[in-house]
Amino acid sequence: MRIAALDDDPLQLEFFTHALTAMGHACRTYTTGAALLKDLRRETFDLLIVDWQLPDIEGPEIITWVRQQLDTELPILFVTHRQSESDIVQGLGCGADDFMVKPVRLAEFKARVGALLRRAYPNDAQDVLEFGRFRFLPEARGLEMDGKPVELKAREYELALFLFQNMGRLLSRDHLREVIWGHSAEVISRSLDTHVSRLRSLLDLRPANGYMITAVYGVGYRFEAVKPTAEQTANGSASQAQ
Repeated sequence: MRIAALDDDPLQLEFFTHALTAMGHACRTYTTGAALLKDLRRETFDLLIVDWQLPDIEGPEIITWVRQQLDTELPILFVTHRQSESDIVQGLGCGADDFMVKPVRLAEFKARVGALLRRAYPNDAQDVLEFGRFRFLPEARGLEMDGKPVELKAREYELALFLFQNMGRLLSRDHLREVIWGHSAEVISRSLDTHVSRLRSLLDLRPANGYMITAVYGVGYRFEAVKPTAEQTANGSASQAQ
């Protein structure tokens, strides 16, 4: 998972980075609210960790902005020194999903992060994932379409699985590249476009078949389930018959 952590304390950010990396996640850190909000306009994350007291914008304002501006139910964990009942009520009331008081205990932090991710992305824990005519077999790293196996290369499979698990979400190009190639890999932008194009062709992902991959300029891609029109369905049937 790709996680953003916001705190003006470098030591706290180092703690988050080590803990999340040990859990198998990628962590991007921020020391100001403005820097995080700037990236949230063009980047995507699976979880946000937000401090309250920051040099420019307070945590509740940031969370309120996220809930009002982003079209996704992004899980948010508040981590702060503030601990009164009114602080907790305000923190959860502005849109945070959980609340932790500093100093942070490592085991509790990992448990809360894990719980938030499981609730937000339940499909990740399943042995077999079914999406209409598509059936993913994670243990065998295989994909079936209409009951027949589809030959996919390793990265094509990873990309297809990630897109189906995040259907409807806008995913930034960096997010997709990090998931498929690793956050330390240097991958030319065209490689991602090529993989998306191949999946669109191999899996016949088009509106007539109920799915659509849309390129969002300056951000990335959105994969959606759509209801085909009668004309699209008729055209799709005619194409398959030829």
